[in-house]
Amino acid sequence: MTDKIDAAFGMDRRGMLRAGALGTAAAAIGLAGSARAAGLVPKHPRFRFVFVNHVTTNPFFTATRYGIADACALFGAQSQWTGSENSIAAQMVSAMNSAIASKADAIAVCLVDPHAFNDPVERALQAGIPVFAYNADAPTSSGNKRLAYIGQDLFKAGQLMGERILTLVPSGRIGLFIATPGQLNIQPRIDGAEDVLKKSGRNYQIDIVATGATVNEEISKVKAYYLGHQDVKGMFAVDGGTTEGIAEAMQQYGLPAKGVHGGGFDLLPQTLELISKGDLDFTIDQQPYLQGYYTVMEMFNFLVSGGLVGPADINTGLKFVTKESVGPYLSTKTRYEGSSSTVQDVKRSGPIQS
Repeated sequence: MTDKIDAAFGMDRRGMLRAGALGTAAAAIGLAGSARAAGLVPKHPRFRFVFVNHVTTNPFFTATRYGIADACALFGAQSQWTGSENSIAAQMVSAMNSAIASKADAIAVCLVDPHAFNDPVERALQAGIPVFAYNADAPTSSGNKRLAYIGQDLFKAGQLMGERILTLVPSGRIGLFIATPGQLNIQPRIDGAEDVLKKSGRNYQIDIVATGATVNEEISKVKAYYLGHQDVKGMFAVDGGTTEGIAEAMQQYGLPAKGVHGGGFDLLPQTLELISKGDLDFTIDQQPYLQGYYTVMEMFNFLVSGGLVGPADINTGLKFVTKESVGPYLSTKTRYEGSSSTVQDVKRSGPIQS
């Protein structure tokens, strides 16, 4: 379950050659070297940053891994991608223990469990290894001593989704879907959405549906739910795979024509395509590239400053993507959204919408 990431390319060397990315990666490394030569970056060891993830093969994190690779190239570091394929906390803890034993320079971990990571985080800090949370964070009351969190404000994101649901579904049955209930990368979102819907005072019947950790099972669970609840007025998910499942079900069963609404999170290609066709109302972009890039940035600056710079929590934000705004996501293939391995300067035109 451990995959070495080439610091410049975000993939193993065989994959790098397939992608033909040698030139762009060399340019990134050259930029880092130029910065060091100009005295903008201090001379330092080639730091090794270990990223512990809960779903290492999930396509959502493709953009995160590109962000890690790009930041490592700029800062002259290397990274390692490891953890669990199926959100098994014990496997993630084992990966953290290996990182501590091998004297990683810094560790980043998705804190998807409120208590499982408290001990390895404490031991890493005692060994002088800074630990940062990304994508998922443990609540303050959990006692976890991670230095900072880089990712979306998850409960607020759920609340904003709930407010969007209020504009789409005035009353009736609503399905709220979550891949792995209780996991801290998504549970706060469903809590936020449910909070808004219940406080609205409207006549909603809310079904909370668990779908699983892999995209295939998520899609099948969504379709099974609809077939068993054809009076549903809206289906909304708090994770990427399930959102894709809702989009497919909406298209397959012609649900928009029946007045059913749907939405969710993340930027899987099928989700974006079906938004453009009107089969899904919205998805929410949590900017996964930044969750990798900013984490490396904090790790590096913490180390070279002797701990004087940072650490600081960073909210990577929220963007609603609808039929009106999905165009650039479909017409542009970039590392920033995980749809291309090519390093490029993406040109844009026209006014900037907030």
